[in-house]
Order: sequence, then C-alpha cells, then structure tokens
Amino acid sequence: MPADLPVSPSLPGEQTPDATDLRILELLQDDASLSNQSLAERVHVSPATCLRRVKRLEEAGIIERRVAILSPDALGAGLTAIVEVTLDHQAAEMLAKFEARASSVPAVQQCYRVSGGPDFVLVVQVRDMEAYHRFANEVLNSDANVRTVRSFFSVKRAKFGTAISLPGAG
Repeated sequence: MPADLPVSPSLPGEQTPDATDLRILELLQDDASLSNQSLAERVHVSPATCLRRVKRLEEAGIIERRVAILSPDALGAGLTAIVEVTLDHQAAEMLAKFEARASSVPAVQQCYRVSGGPDFVLVVQVRDMEAYHRFANEVLNSDANVRTVRSFFSVKRAKFGTAISLPGAG
C-alpha cells in the first residue's frame, strides 16, 4: 500500500485500511446514502461485518461525516468566488482569529491557510454579486487586519468533486 495513505493507528488491529475498507470508502464517496445491506452486498461481506467496518472507519476519523451535496444553481446560490486574503500581521493568534471568523460564516464553504502568496484562500458560495458584497463588507472589509483581498468569480464549474483517490480500491 502506498506510503501516502493516511496511517490510522486507531484502527484496531490494523495500521491502514485494507482492500475491503478501501472498497467501502470508494462506494461511500460515490453514494453515502447506500444502505448497509446494499453496501455489504457490493463489498461481498456480511451486513454485520460491513456495519462494524464502517463504524470502525468513522471512529478512526477516516470517515469524517456523510452529507448530501446540493446544487447551488437549483437553490439560487449560483455565484462562486475564490478569494485570496492577505493579512497585515501573521502572528499565530492573528491567523487563528481570521481563520475562526471566516470558518464560522456559512457562505464560506472552504477555508485554507496557505503559503507562498496570500495567507488564506476561501471558496465562497453566495446567491449573487449583491450577496458577495455583503459578505465582503461584513467579513473582509470590517477586519482591520485584512490587508489585501483578491476575488475571482467562477464563470463555469467544469468539475466539482469531493472524492479522495484511494490506492488499490475498485
């Protein structure tokens, strides 16, 4: 198994997910609404074994949560902004303060602390430009430590995914 697969010493009796675990993860990444019975059939294990494995993967933190992915366009939230934010002061507590604030805003879907350029990259999903301006004023412009903001607006989403490539699965 490749070394880049996260080692999970909290998996009882195992250091890394085995082939069956990887197949379960692959199937759940594609459709987390699969029933345990259906998942077990596709992985060729008993339902009890499947349930135990999924529970173990959840307890180990490999499965963080299961969610429904909604269509922003169908719900009228069709503007995606990728926002670079540079702070005036990069002391650990200032970075943590901005990160906590940005992460608490529902419009911020993703918040990354980055290096080699801006301090943060945010992925923001809002209804329209007016909603983006409200977000910018309330979150970015009102923070005295924010030095620079560069926003890029998506004109077309060519790909969107949440799956992690799993070695040996499939």
